[in-house]
Amino acid sequence: MQAILTIAIIIVCVLLILVVLVQNSKGGGISSNFSAANQIMGARRGTDFIEKATWTLAILLLVFSLLSTPKKSGVTESSDDTEGSITKQKAGGTVMPAAQPAQQTAPTTTPK
Repeated sequence: MQAILTIAIIIVCVLLILVVLVQNSKGGGISSNFSAANQIMGARRGTDFIEKATWTLAILLLVFSLLSTPKKSGVTESSDDTEGSITKQKAGGTVMPAAQPAQQTAPTTTPK
């Protein structure tokens, strides 16, 4: 399920990028860039379509992102979960003291 949502998020992101790039920031949008689109859909209908597509893709991205977040279960953490985190160990008071390095003794040499 997570992989499907990830793929859907990537597809929606690419489509959203393309739709936003088609828009014109000055309000001309698809009507000024593509003259054939004006003749087929009309100037206002082309802008409406692009605006609706932008909002739809943005909402889909939000929904897919919320669905892809991991679910939290009501189970409390066990001691196995805290073994990997030093911060959790310190908070739980289970930190073991660091092992002291073995003291090395100087080699004794006998005079000749």
